[in-house]
Amino acid sequence: MKAVLLYEYGGPENLKFSADVADPSCGPDSVLVEAAAASVNPIDWKIRSGVRQKDFPLQLPAILGKDVSGVVRAVGSSIRTFKPGDRVLAFAEKTYAELVVVEGAKLTHAPDGIDLVDAAALPVVVLTGDQLVRNVAAAQPGQTFIVSGALGSVGRCAVHAAKKLGVHVIAGVRGRQLSAAAVLGAADTLALDDDDALARLPMVDGVIDTVGGETAAKLFTKVKQGGTFGYASVLPDGVAATNPTVKVARVFAQPDASKVREFADDIRDGKFVLPIGQRLPLHEAAKAHRLAQQGGAGKIILTIREG
Repeated sequence: MKAVLLYEYGGPENLKFSADVADPSCGPDSVLVEAAAASVNPIDWKIRSGVRQKDFPLQLPAILGKDVSGVVRAVGSSIRTFKPGDRVLAFAEKTYAELVVVEGAKLTHAPDGIDLVDAAALPVVVLTGDQLVRNVAAAQPGQTFIVSGALGSVGRCAVHAAKKLGVHVIAGVRGRQLSAAAVLGAADTLALDDDDALARLPMVDGVIDTVGGETAAKLFTKVKQGGTFGYASVLPDGVAATNPTVKVARVFAQPDASKVREFADDIRDGKFVLPIGQRLPLHEAAKAHRLAQQGGAGKIILTIREG
């Protein structure tokens, strides 16, 4: 099969396209997916660079990628819910490839009416955003939460998840993005780069942070005693100690096929939109990583086969 391999940690140039990689085979509890697309997430380039080597050790050469959409080619002997020809998507492993093996429990059917290629953008960001809201921040109906980076992919998913839960959402974006943030349907908006606006903001029950750094440090000061601060990026050293009553936790997304399907259904029904920045062919994975690492490119899809 064709796949993109990482031969050594470092820059995007270390991602090499190959048309001669051995086909994987699925075990009794797995499904072999003929991929339509994968997508690029920050965790991909952090693993590639070696920054997350301790958390995600690789046996090189390795195939990266955690999102996949496609069509079932074969199923293991224990699989009853999927059959060859089914359209599917999943939070998986080694997805920068034509064929991907996925545990049956991690796979969900792609709803009719959703573009199968663009669906590859969903799993990682959906699960990160949703689990930030429900599990890490433990947001409750009626509470007020700031979601920083609300126009980013994870931020959009977090806003959607929080709204569905009945949370009063303040969408945090840059000042120049305030008008664009109206599309999110949040209860309020906040210019994260406006210190005066932040100072005027009443204390909130919690923050769902996707930005990190100085922005995260500023938002931390607006959390009530006993509130929660869930984050997906980097919280500067020492910040949490300034208010030890605040529960602070970082998200590490876990597979949840039903939640991926829920968001896919919402996209099909027009209740949620996850913009796609660019589609690039699989052999341009190195270029996709460069664009993703520069930021501001939106969600990048690696097309493998139209489905």
